Amino acid sequence: VQLQASGGGLVQAGGSLRLSCAASGRTFNNYAMGWFRQAPGKEREFVAAISGSGGSTVYADSVKGRFTISRDNAKNTVYLQMNSLKPEDTAVYYCARYPNSYYSSSSYSSSRVDYWGQGTQVTVSS
Repeated sequence: VQLQASGGGLVQAGGSLRLSCAASGRTFNNYAMGWFRQAPGKEREFVAAISGSGGSTVYADSVKGRFTISRDNAKNTVYLQMNSLKPEDTAVYYCARYPNSYYSSSSYSSSRVDYWGQGTQVTVSS
């Protein structure tokens, strides 16, 4: 399985970016997907996750109301729409695949991820 993330870049505070993550393989809808991020000197943290069907989403409190995760199972792609970006959103963003299609909201930890994408840099200037 390969996960190819794209869409990162440099944006001013208050701006928007949309990240994409294209997955190889079949039966994409059998797997929940997520986004994590890691800022310099900090641990990787959970950002958002979506169930295999797309019917259930979970967000970190820090991005709730600003970020939206979605997926297109026909295109094997998961997206992260990021609005009202803040300098503290600056990080490398990683997409992730989980081995099951659904988890309870508190269970989308990094320890359950079975495949990681390569990361895409998001830089928000003040």
